[in-house]
Amino acid sequence: MWLTRLYQAAVIFIMVSILTACAGVSPDDYADQTPEFLLEEYFDGQVKAWGMFQTRNGKVQRRFTVDIDGQVNGDQIILDEHFEYDDGKTERRVWEIERIDEQTYRGTAGDVVGSASGVRSGNALNWSYVLALDVGDQTWNLKFNDWMYLIDDEVLINTADVTKFGFRVGRVTLFFQRNPQANDSP
Repeated sequence: MWLTRLYQAAVIFIMVSILTACAGVSPDDYADQTPEFLLEEYFDGQVKAWGMFQTRNGKVQRRFTVDIDGQVNGDQIILDEHFEYDDGKTERRVWEIERIDEQTYRGTAGDVVGSASGVRSGNALNWSYVLALDVGDQTWNLKFNDWMYLIDDEVLINTADVTKFGFRVGRVTLFFQRNPQANDSP
């Protein structure tokens, strides 16, 4: 009888461990982290970003820069993004983002399927969306799970896991700098 109870306790422990591991990270895990990341403050004005896409095995497949012009009007944020890739290709994406409440954002862009949703807390924002990307002669709907971390008033780091049908396709890493032209002066 004690062996049965020991077995049951072990099974319960394993199941709780698995469920806890599957829970993942929450924006609330960063509630006490500073500086506080407010999307509408950070992206109000000029921002420059440098990024790369890595395949699931870690190989850098593509590098790019992004010039972002942010405009804030009340709870509405417009991000006009201009991408330049290492192969010379250029692209533009315009995000229309709405602040729903103190922690929640919702946004759309021309190549976003449906809408994006974001939750922020402390210095972090978790931003999720499906992006329709041209891959060869096909369009793939890829899910992006972005995590943005404000390091200081000017530097923001973003990592995004990219998946299709629940399988990891790769990862995007971006480094943002707010007001980049201010650092160009002697």
